[in-house]
Amino acid sequence: MNLGFLGLQFSFGLQQGNMAPIYSYLGADEASLPLLQLAGPMTGLIVQPIVGALSDRTLSRWGRRTPYFIIGAIMCSAGLLFMPLSSSILMAASLLWILDAGNNITMEPYRAYVSDRLDKNQHQTGFLTQSAFTGLAQMLAFLTPSLLVGVLGVDRDAVDAHNIPYTTHIVFTMGAVLSLSTILWSVFRVPELPLTPQERASIAAAPRSAGATFREIFDAIRDMPVPMRKLALMSLFQWYAMASYWSYVIYAIGRSVYETRDATSSAFRAAVLTNGEMAAFYNLVAFVAAFAMVPLVRRLGAKRMHAICLVLAGFGMMALPHVEHKWMLFLPAVGIGLGWASIMGNPYVMLASCIPPARTGVYMGIFNMMIVIPMLLNAATLPLYYNSLMAGDPRNVLTMAGVLMLCAALAVLRVRDRELDR
Repeated sequence: MNLGFLGLQFSFGLQQGNMAPIYSYLGADEASLPLLQLAGPMTGLIVQPIVGALSDRTLSRWGRRTPYFIIGAIMCSAGLLFMPLSSSILMAASLLWILDAGNNITMEPYRAYVSDRLDKNQHQTGFLTQSAFTGLAQMLAFLTPSLLVGVLGVDRDAVDAHNIPYTTHIVFTMGAVLSLSTILWSVFRVPELPLTPQERASIAAAPRSAGATFREIFDAIRDMPVPMRKLALMSLFQWYAMASYWSYVIYAIGRSVYETRDATSSAFRAAVLTNGEMAAFYNLVAFVAAFAMVPLVRRLGAKRMHAICLVLAGFGMMALPHVEHKWMLFLPAVGIGLGWASIMGNPYVMLASCIPPARTGVYMGIFNMMIVIPMLLNAATLPLYYNSLMAGDPRNVLTMAGVLMLCAALAVLRVRDRELDR
């Protein structure tokens, strides 16, 4: 059931590891990178709650969620296929909007689909398995360029007319094929459960206008369960931190390990590959940790487990800027991998325990708003203080991200256990 998440998260991994370098290859300034990454949070803010609400009330021969999987997978694959052909920053940014729209159309119906098919006592296993597939997919996405260079002999410094390496062309084409094929495999091999006559009657009786969809979103926000409201502060800290990390980790490695800030240099391309190897490692840690967390979450609870993992990730991010040798990067990456495994699983365990099943899609979409709003804030604010407060040094951004992860750990502890047992 979660195999489609492999293709979806492979796409996200390609974005995390390659979009900032692609913009730099095309001439973008470091301080503007968060603004150029605006497509992801903007499309998530707009698309996911609307698609979540629509999928709750969709009646079709294929099911409630499946039409959105297929539409999103086609858009995602098209975005991946054409991205390496970008000849300007504007073209790359436009393709990123298409790519992110496709990913977001698929994402929340996919989470709702998993929740739909599983009993409540299986949610921990279901969402942590989804987290494991996230780790596996992103590990493959980050590692593949290094494998192309080290195993298949592709020239690291071979670039097209716009400075985009041919390794990027190859891996994005692979992502386009993987995204579409795995999502189609999942939804046709594990079809949605048929709706009961009562559920079909309830959906058929619900208004279908655009106004009704927006009213459903606003009503859901008004009726939002208390623990979900408390998770908003945690999301603010952890996702502002993750957006900062993804935007600047390659540039921090370039400064600390390779002593370069020139995006067209061979040393910078080495930093991109090194980040891919490190990110592949922390996603491998996430893949293993997601399964290992299942019994720990049953014993400690998702809230405490998540707080522990966020603390470890925070210390890892704060340590990275001080690493000067490539092999030492993999030590703080362990903490980041544990944090990433928890981020992609445990908040959804907590969420699924407190939201009404009939509104799973819309609440999953609203929860995504708690992810993308911090990322929008990051894009709007970080360029304003990058040169002043951060001294134009990406290593300082990583230190800030680590501190924010510790704040997120404190914030999640505000959720009370009895609020999650309803």
